[in-house]
Amino acid sequence: MNDKDRADAVYAALLTRQGERWVQPRVERTRRVLELLDDPQRTYRVVHVTGTNGKTSTSRIIESIVRAHGLRTGLFTSPHLERFTERIMIDGEPADDAAVADAWDEVGPFVDLVDAELAAAGDAPLTYFELLTVLAFVVFADAPVDVAVVEVGMGGAWDSTNTADGDVAVFAPIDIDHADRLGETIREIATVKAGIIKPGATVVSAAQQRDARAVIDEATRAAGGTLAVEGEGFGLEAQRLAVGGQQLSVRGRAAVYDELYLPLYGAHQGHNAALAIAAVESLIGDGSQPIASEVLTEGLAQVTSPGRLQLLGVAPTVLVDAAHNPHGARSLVAALNESFDFDEWGVVLGILGDKDTAGIVTTLAPAATRVFATAPDSDRAADPDALADIVEASGVPVTVHPALADAADAAREWAASSDRRAVVIAGSVVLAGEALQLAADEDWKDGWRG
Repeated sequence: MNDKDRADAVYAALLTRQGERWVQPRVERTRRVLELLDDPQRTYRVVHVTGTNGKTSTSRIIESIVRAHGLRTGLFTSPHLERFTERIMIDGEPADDAAVADAWDEVGPFVDLVDAELAAAGDAPLTYFELLTVLAFVVFADAPVDVAVVEVGMGGAWDSTNTADGDVAVFAPIDIDHADRLGETIREIATVKAGIIKPGATVVSAAQQRDARAVIDEATRAAGGTLAVEGEGFGLEAQRLAVGGQQLSVRGRAAVYDELYLPLYGAHQGHNAALAIAAVESLIGDGSQPIASEVLTEGLAQVTSPGRLQLLGVAPTVLVDAAHNPHGARSLVAALNESFDFDEWGVVLGILGDKDTAGIVTTLAPAATRVFATAPDSDRAADPDALADIVEASGVPVTVHPALADAADAAREWAASSDRRAVVIAGSVVLAGEALQLAADEDWKDGWRG
């Protein structure tokens, strides 16, 4: 069996476990496996990132800037778009298949032991995400990395990733999401997320709603940590469009950084970059040491954020953006208005059934000229006919296409009839992953050939 087959076998084994939506507040089970493995997550420094939207992009920017310092980095994010090894990155690239498979071989005997302990206690076996977290921590230790940037899977306090002790705890904007698991109010959700703040940690936060800010303040004080908040301790001073992205001026914790080029679209990405810069200042120099100009320039220039306002096609222009909740949809609409010069947008929309479908549709409707309703390739997908009914009620013309390929063809054909039209595929990370693969297979950057 070659290394790719071995890694694919690891993924197949993970898929036999309870899925990512099956979450219990039981971080101690992950901690038990890691203890048996001699706590690999304690062999490197950790930047721990939570929030509702912007976690992945912020994590990617942090990792890129840290790597530009000459440090070896690990990056753990979720979910993946095409292949699960994307979630476990070493120095900006997916972990080698051999490294993933070898780490699984290392983990396996201890998984069996803990599963047996859980069964004896009448508890469910270790889950997909619990084991993926353990796998990532072992891969990072085996590499070995100097710094791991770790994105929370869901919430914070009882998330599997909270077995790591973050030197820096980073909070992207907090909003309502996963209300069935995290709470129905901003305060309840923020309380769960604030559980990542460890004793003495540095806390760096985006600007937050009042209740979220109050929770973060209180949790930081209780942990004896220090807090820097966007708009007070640091901030985005200016941004303007540039070819392929934007030009920024950022006031960091230690210095002002002018004329920074970020190869990402959207005002929200400028704020994510400011948050990331403050986090790296906090990690490298306790917030008092500026990042060297050439290091920051290199770090930002290398940033990518797949599936987030990513260009997939030309003639017509096709973008993809996950936008899987109303907060993400608001950021998408703002970016379409600010960063692109088109009169009409066709939205290929597919949403998972456990998301706030009505909220997403209501937010996207003002920007949409036409919607092409479809379904992500997932057993959790919302029915496209039901989705179309909600879109129609919002006053936007809509057609239904059960498969993404059909929806994309219809949208691209519609957009190709005018150079003032473009397409955005949105509503789900799963759908974004499918779109990336479809665009590559059909070579959308070669233009419409329908």
